[in-house]
Order: sequence, then C-alpha cells, then structure tokens
Amino acid sequence: MKNHNLSFLELVQSSLKDIEECDIHQVKAMLDKEEDFSLVDVREDREWIQGHIAGASHLGKGVIERDIGNVIVNKDGLIVLYCQGGFRSALAGENLKKMGYKNVLSMSGGFSDWLNNNFPIDKP
Repeated sequence: MKNHNLSFLELVQSSLKDIEECDIHQVKAMLDKEEDFSLVDVREDREWIQGHIAGASHLGKGVIERDIGNVIVNKDGLIVLYCQGGFRSALAGENLKKMGYKNVLSMSGGFSDWLNNNFPIDKP
C-alpha cells in the first residue's frame, strides 16, 4: 500500500463495503474450468500492453463507465474486475453496481499477485 494516501485508501475501503472480492486463485480456477464470466482489466493502456491476464477485456478505469454497455450487455452476468493491486478495480466495481450490474467482483491483490504466483499472462 505504499505511495497511496490515506484519503484514497479510505475511498477504496468504502467501495469494498458494496463490492465483494475474490482472489487470484479463485479467478485462475474459474478460467481453468472455462466458467462463464467476464474478466475486465481496468488498468491504464500502458499497463495493459506490458501484459495482462489471458481472456481479459480492457476497459481502463477512465472509460469503463462510458464503454461497459458496449462490451457487456448482460447486467446479471458475473464480472470480475482487476487492476494492479485491487484498489482501482474496487472503485470501478462500485460504479458498475450503481449502473445496474448486479454481480461484480474485484480481484484482491490484482495483477501484481497474479504475476507473483507465476500465473500465465498475455502480451499484445
């Protein structure tokens, strides 16, 4: 949590009251079983091009609210959001819930934990 100011962390904690989390192992198991869900990377473009989880869609936090309806029309389906550490995904998830998406999870630990566990990634 280094370099994150207290106000930001408080905002994330507030979002996590409304957004449930899952961990990287749960997401990996869901991918391995080819379960039906949408995996969305909310990181910035520069982060996405350095590598991302295979099968993920990219909707950066700056545009996800604007563009989500063009990518995911089923507001009842499971959506798992991830970012680098699990903070931005929680914030984005809160807004998606406000927009009527009913089953939104934030991946705790984010892409950093994914990499630290040597799980596979794609690079464009």
